[in-house]
Amino acid sequence: MRRSKSVLNWVVQVSTVLLVALWLVPSLGLLVSSLRHVDQIASTGWWKALFPSEQVLQLRTQADMQIREGDLFVITGNLFAQNDVPVAKIRAFGTSSREIGAFAPGATSQLRKGGAITLQANGDYRYEHTEDRAGKRGARVFVTALIPPQFTFDNYRRVLFSGSATNTLARAFFNTLSVTIPATILPIALAAFAAYALAWMVFPGRALVLACVVGLLVVPLHLALIPLLKLHLGIGIGKGYLGIWLAHTGFGLPLAIYLLRNYMAGLPREIIENARIDGASEFQIFTRIVLPLSFPALASFAIFQFLWTWNDLLVAKVFLIDASGQTTVMTHQIVEMLGTYGGDWGLLAAAAFVSMILPLVVFFTMQKYLVRGLLAGSVK
Repeated sequence: MRRSKSVLNWVVQVSTVLLVALWLVPSLGLLVSSLRHVDQIASTGWWKALFPSEQVLQLRTQADMQIREGDLFVITGNLFAQNDVPVAKIRAFGTSSREIGAFAPGATSQLRKGGAITLQANGDYRYEHTEDRAGKRGARVFVTALIPPQFTFDNYRRVLFSGSATNTLARAFFNTLSVTIPATILPIALAAFAAYALAWMVFPGRALVLACVVGLLVVPLHLALIPLLKLHLGIGIGKGYLGIWLAHTGFGLPLAIYLLRNYMAGLPREIIENARIDGASEFQIFTRIVLPLSFPALASFAIFQFLWTWNDLLVAKVFLIDASGQTTVMTHQIVEMLGTYGGDWGLLAAAAFVSMILPLVVFFTMQKYLVRGLLAGSVK
């Protein structure tokens, strides 16, 4: 018997470690990718971010340092310094897109349009030509180089602050907060009153009301989107913060009432009855006894509601977002970025990680109440 428990304990521990890794590894990869340059993201995986990466770069010489040596016009310099590229070690180079690695460092390559270039491993070059190159475009060189690791916050700067004043991720971040905080507080406040009534107050039709609440849990919200929007337009709410607050409150109430009712019904009956004998009113029992004891359930629902509202796109597009873009939330802003910066994975990773920061803080701050709130009332 002890051996079977030991095996089960190991299975539980290994499963827990695997689940943690499945959540942690992608988040770590997203963070590392958000701090890398787009060229390094395209060339190597995030797990190689601390090691040099081999990349093919297209660089050009410059003509502003030209000097004349006899019949030749000579330009010298460093490809990396002149093209604002980190100092790297060149492994091969070429002057044609068909033969990008035709020459080793130190060799001399003849150019199709005349002249020759000699390139060293550290990027120093000597470009010779029989014609004056002043004011003309520099020679194109394809370099296969070993680039050292690059980490930068430029992706976050571009994501948060580039664009117009009403079309930045920073603006979308605060818009999302304006939606999420009231849409989390309102259903908790309303559901707490309803849950207490269903758990501890006796009135006609209580069982029927509870059955309706359970039934509403399985109704898809998609069925109510258009009718509810028509109702909002009819009463003058339209698309705005008030409309989306009420929509999220209505969609979240069934789960909140069900969860809180189960928790409150599991509280010791003696506490409630003693308070009533001492002359406490129902409101006093609710505010001074039931609410403090129900904090784990309140916190667990707050986590669910906050995460669901924060990551919502469908309800926001129906009840909030307008053509001006002033009320754009983060999920919609990231979708727009996918179309604009679809190939720049550094920007997309930074935007995704910014959208994850606050939900992660909320979850890890209140996670100790999550399981207690979910399991409460399930056993006696």
